[in-house]
Amino acid sequence: MKKMTKANFIILVVFVVFGIVLGVQIKQKVPYFTPVTLNSIETTKYEIDNINKEIEELKLMLKDKEEKIQLYENIARDDKNIIDLLDKELKKTKLIAGFVDVKGPGIIVKMEDNNSEDAFGQSYDLDLIHDADVLRIINDLKEAGAEAISINGQRVLSISEIKCGGPIIRINGKSIGTPIYIKAIGDPKLLSAAINAPNTYGYALKNIDQLIIETEIVDEVIIPGYSANFEFKYAKPIKEGD
Repeated sequence: MKKMTKANFIILVVFVVFGIVLGVQIKQKVPYFTPVTLNSIETTKYEIDNINKEIEELKLMLKDKEEKIQLYENIARDDKNIIDLLDKELKKTKLIAGFVDVKGPGIIVKMEDNNSEDAFGQSYDLDLIHDADVLRIINDLKEAGAEAISINGQRVLSISEIKCGGPIIRINGKSIGTPIYIKAIGDPKLLSAAINAPNTYGYALKNIDQLIIETEIVDEVIIPGYSANFEFKYAKPIKEGD
Protein backbone atom coordinates (compact mmCIF):
# COMPACT_ATOMS: atom_id res chain seq x y z
CA MET A 1 0.00 0.00 0.00
CA LYS A 2 1.22 3.40 -1.08
CA LYS A 3 2.05 5.82 1.61
CA MET A 4 -0.17 9.01 1.53
CA THR A 5 1.84 12.05 0.68
CA LYS A 6 1.29 15.52 2.04
CA ALA A 7 -0.13 16.70 -1.26
CA ASN A 8 -2.66 13.87 -1.39
CA PHE A 9 -3.74 14.60 2.17
CA ILE A 10 -4.43 18.25 1.35
CA ILE A 11 -6.50 17.26 -1.70
CA LEU A 12 -8.52 14.82 0.46
CA VAL A 13 -9.25 17.52 3.05
CA VAL A 14 -10.37 19.97 0.34
CA PHE A 15 -12.81 17.43 -1.11
CA VAL A 16 -14.21 16.58 2.34
CA VAL A 17 -14.79 20.27 3.14
CA PHE A 18 -16.36 20.84 -0.29
CA GLY A 19 -18.74 17.92 0.26
CA ILE A 20 -19.83 19.23 3.66
CA VAL A 21 -20.51 22.72 2.26
CA LEU A 22 -22.45 21.29 -0.68
CA GLY A 23 -24.59 19.19 1.67
CA VAL A 24 -25.45 22.18 3.83
CA GLN A 25 -26.47 24.25 0.78
CA ILE A 26 -28.81 21.53 -0.47
CA LYS A 27 -30.56 21.27 2.90
CA GLN A 28 -31.28 25.03 3.04
CA LYS A 29 -34.74 26.20 1.88
CA VAL A 30 -34.72 28.06 -1.44
CA PRO A 31 -37.53 30.66 -1.79
CA TYR A 32 -40.13 29.95 -4.49
CA PHE A 33 -41.23 32.82 -6.72
CA THR A 34 -44.58 32.58 -8.51
CA PRO A 35 -44.22 33.64 -12.14
CA VAL A 36 -46.05 36.91 -12.96
CA THR A 37 -48.44 36.50 -15.91
CA LEU A 38 -50.52 39.02 -17.86
CA ASN A 39 -53.71 37.43 -16.50
CA SER A 40 -52.59 37.84 -12.87
CA ILE A 41 -51.73 41.49 -13.53
CA GLU A 42 -55.19 42.14 -15.02
CA THR A 43 -56.89 40.39 -12.10
CA THR A 44 -54.97 42.45 -9.57
CA LYS A 45 -55.74 45.67 -11.48
CA TYR A 46 -59.47 44.78 -11.53
CA GLU A 47 -59.47 44.17 -7.77
CA ILE A 48 -57.68 47.48 -7.13
CA ASP A 49 -60.19 49.35 -9.34
CA ASN A 50 -63.10 47.82 -7.42
CA ILE A 51 -61.56 48.77 -4.09
CA ASN A 52 -60.98 52.35 -5.32
CA LYS A 53 -64.60 52.52 -6.52
CA GLU A 54 -65.89 51.36 -3.14
CA ILE A 55 -63.70 53.96 -1.45
CA GLU A 56 -65.16 56.74 -3.62
CA GLU A 57 -68.73 55.60 -2.87
CA LEU A 58 -67.97 55.55 0.84
CA LYS A 59 -66.51 59.05 0.56
CA LEU A 60 -69.72 60.32 -1.07
CA MET A 61 -71.84 58.64 1.59
CA LEU A 62 -69.64 60.13 4.30
CA LYS A 63 -69.94 63.59 2.73
CA ASP A 64 -73.74 63.31 2.65
CA LYS A 65 -73.84 62.28 6.32
CA GLU A 66 -71.48 65.10 7.27
CA GLU A 67 -73.70 67.64 5.49
CA LYS A 68 -76.75 66.38 7.39
CA ILE A 69 -74.86 66.56 10.67
CA GLN A 70 -73.75 70.10 9.81
CA LEU A 71 -77.36 71.04 9.09
CA TYR A 72 -78.57 69.77 12.45
CA GLU A 73 -75.64 71.41 14.22
CA ASN A 74 -76.51 74.74 12.60
CA ILE A 75 -80.10 74.34 13.72
CA ALA A 76 -79.02 73.65 17.29
CA ARG A 77 -76.46 76.48 17.28
CA ASP A 78 -78.91 79.04 15.91
CA ASP A 79 -81.58 77.83 18.35
CA LYS A 80 -84.03 77.05 15.54
CA ASN A 81 -87.02 74.79 15.95
CA ILE A 82 -86.44 71.59 14.02
CA ILE A 83 -90.20 71.00 13.93
CA ASP A 84 -90.62 74.19 11.88
CA LEU A 85 -87.99 72.96 9.43
CA LEU A 86 -89.66 69.57 9.07
CA ASP A 87 -93.05 71.25 8.63
CA LYS A 88 -91.60 73.37 5.82
CA GLU A 89 -90.20 70.28 4.12
CA LEU A 90 -93.55 68.50 4.49
CA LYS A 91 -95.41 71.39 2.85
CA LYS A 92 -92.90 71.43 0.00
CA THR A 93 -93.35 67.69 -0.50
CA LYS A 94 -97.15 67.99 -0.53
CA LEU A 95 -96.90 70.80 -3.08
CA ILE A 96 -94.73 68.71 -5.39
CA ALA A 97 -96.96 65.65 -4.92
CA GLY A 98 -100.11 67.63 -5.73
CA PHE A 99 -101.92 67.34 -2.39
CA VAL A 100 -102.38 71.07 -1.76
CA ASP A 101 -104.33 73.81 -3.54
CA VAL A 102 -102.27 75.94 -5.91
CA LYS A 103 -102.80 79.05 -8.00
CA GLY A 104 -101.01 80.83 -10.80
CA PRO A 105 -101.28 82.00 -14.42
CA GLY A 106 -102.47 79.56 -17.03
CA ILE A 107 -105.38 78.60 -19.26
CA ILE A 108 -108.84 77.06 -19.11
CA VAL A 109 -109.79 74.61 -21.87
CA LYS A 110 -113.44 73.87 -22.55
CA MET A 111 -114.23 70.59 -24.35
CA GLU A 112 -117.79 69.79 -25.44
CA ASP A 113 -119.60 67.38 -27.75
CA ASN A 114 -120.86 68.60 -31.12
CA ASN A 115 -124.61 68.21 -30.76
CA SER A 116 -125.58 69.73 -34.11
CA GLU A 117 -127.63 67.59 -36.48
CA ASP A 118 -125.03 67.75 -39.25
CA ALA A 119 -122.09 66.86 -36.97
CA PHE A 120 -119.13 65.46 -38.88
CA GLY A 121 -118.64 61.72 -38.43
CA GLN A 122 -121.77 61.34 -36.32
CA SER A 123 -122.14 57.64 -37.14
CA TYR A 124 -118.64 56.97 -35.82
CA ASP A 125 -119.08 58.89 -32.56
CA LEU A 126 -116.44 61.37 -33.70
CA ASP A 127 -118.74 64.13 -32.53
CA LEU A 128 -118.34 63.04 -28.88
CA ILE A 129 -115.58 63.73 -26.36
CA HIS A 130 -113.85 60.49 -25.34
CA ASP A 131 -111.37 59.67 -22.59
CA ALA A 132 -108.61 59.31 -25.20
CA ASP A 133 -109.27 62.89 -26.32
CA VAL A 134 -108.96 64.18 -22.77
CA LEU A 135 -105.78 62.19 -22.18
CA ARG A 136 -104.16 63.57 -25.34
CA ILE A 137 -104.99 67.14 -24.33
CA ILE A 138 -103.61 66.51 -20.83
CA ASN A 139 -100.37 65.07 -22.25
CA ASP A 140 -99.96 68.03 -24.61
CA LEU A 141 -100.37 70.44 -21.69
CA LYS A 142 -97.80 68.51 -19.64
CA GLU A 143 -95.33 68.62 -22.52
CA ALA A 144 -95.90 72.38 -22.72
CA GLY A 145 -94.76 72.71 -19.09
CA ALA A 146 -98.03 72.62 -17.13
CA GLU A 147 -97.17 72.47 -13.41
CA ALA A 148 -100.67 71.61 -12.19
CA ILE A 149 -103.79 70.36 -14.01
CA SER A 150 -107.40 69.71 -13.01
CA ILE A 151 -110.46 68.35 -14.81
CA ASN A 152 -113.78 69.68 -13.57
CA GLY A 153 -112.27 70.32 -10.16
CA GLN A 154 -110.42 66.99 -9.93
CA ARG A 155 -106.64 67.24 -9.60
CA VAL A 156 -104.77 65.22 -12.21
CA LEU A 157 -101.82 63.22 -10.88
CA SER A 158 -99.84 60.29 -12.24
CA ILE A 159 -102.15 57.98 -10.29
CA SER A 160 -105.35 59.54 -11.69
CA GLU A 161 -107.43 57.30 -13.95
CA ILE A 162 -109.35 58.81 -16.87
CA LYS A 163 -111.78 56.47 -18.62
CA CYS A 164 -115.11 56.48 -20.38
CA GLY A 165 -118.26 55.30 -18.69
CA GLY A 166 -120.95 55.61 -21.35
CA PRO A 167 -121.91 59.27 -21.82
CA ILE A 168 -119.67 60.32 -18.91
CA ILE A 169 -115.98 60.27 -18.06
CA ARG A 170 -114.61 59.05 -14.75
CA ILE A 171 -111.60 60.62 -13.08
CA ASN A 172 -110.33 59.87 -9.57
CA GLY A 173 -113.42 57.72 -9.09
CA LYS A 174 -115.74 60.67 -9.86
CA SER A 175 -118.15 60.81 -12.81
CA ILE A 176 -118.20 63.99 -14.88
CA GLY A 177 -120.14 64.94 -17.98
CA THR A 178 -119.62 67.51 -20.69
CA PRO A 179 -118.72 70.25 -20.92
CA ILE A 180 -115.30 69.34 -19.61
CA TYR A 181 -113.20 72.14 -18.15
CA ILE A 182 -109.45 71.55 -17.99
CA LYS A 183 -107.45 74.06 -15.97
CA ALA A 184 -103.67 74.22 -16.22
CA ILE A 185 -101.05 76.41 -14.51
CA GLY A 186 -97.95 77.34 -16.47
CA ASP A 187 -96.78 79.69 -19.20
CA PRO A 188 -100.14 80.77 -20.73
CA LYS A 189 -98.72 81.28 -24.24
CA LEU A 190 -97.06 77.85 -24.36
CA LEU A 191 -100.14 76.12 -22.93
CA SER A 192 -102.43 77.86 -25.42
CA ALA A 193 -100.16 76.95 -28.33
CA ALA A 194 -100.22 73.29 -27.22
CA ILE A 195 -103.98 73.28 -27.86
CA ASN A 196 -104.48 75.72 -30.74
CA ALA A 197 -101.35 75.55 -32.89
CA PRO A 198 -101.69 73.73 -36.24
CA ASN A 199 -100.77 70.02 -36.19
CA THR A 200 -101.72 69.70 -32.50
CA TYR A 201 -104.35 67.25 -31.32
CA GLY A 202 -106.59 70.04 -30.02
CA TYR A 203 -106.46 71.76 -33.40
CA ALA A 204 -107.53 68.51 -35.12
CA LEU A 205 -110.43 67.97 -32.69
CA LYS A 206 -111.68 71.49 -33.32
CA ASN A 207 -111.15 71.84 -37.07
CA ILE A 208 -111.52 68.27 -38.36
CA ASP A 209 -113.83 66.49 -35.89
CA GLN A 210 -115.74 69.76 -35.36
CA LEU A 211 -115.80 69.35 -31.57
CA ILE A 212 -116.11 72.39 -29.36
CA ILE A 213 -112.61 73.25 -28.10
CA GLU A 214 -112.25 76.69 -26.52
CA THR A 215 -109.30 78.11 -24.61
CA GLU A 216 -109.09 81.11 -22.30
CA ILE A 217 -105.89 82.65 -20.98
CA VAL A 218 -106.26 83.82 -17.37
CA ASP A 219 -103.96 85.63 -14.96
CA GLU A 220 -104.83 83.34 -12.07
CA VAL A 221 -106.04 79.77 -12.11
CA ILE A 222 -106.95 77.99 -8.88
CA ILE A 223 -106.43 74.24 -8.88
CA PRO A 224 -107.43 72.13 -5.87
CA GLY A 225 -105.23 69.49 -4.30
CA TYR A 226 -105.76 65.78 -4.80
CA SER A 227 -108.51 64.73 -2.39
CA ALA A 228 -109.13 61.05 -3.18
CA ASN A 229 -107.82 58.35 -0.89
CA PHE A 230 -104.87 56.40 -2.19
CA GLU A 231 -102.69 53.76 -0.58
CA PHE A 232 -99.71 51.86 -1.98
CA LYS A 233 -100.47 48.13 -1.94
CA TYR A 234 -97.41 46.78 -3.70
CA ALA A 235 -94.77 49.53 -3.89
CA LYS A 236 -92.60 49.85 -0.79
CA PRO A 237 -89.81 52.36 -0.08
CA ILE A 238 -86.26 51.08 -0.35
CA LYS A 239 -84.47 51.43 2.96
CA GLU A 240 -80.91 52.66 3.05
CA GLY A 241 -78.56 49.73 2.78
CA ASP A 242 -81.03 47.41 0.98
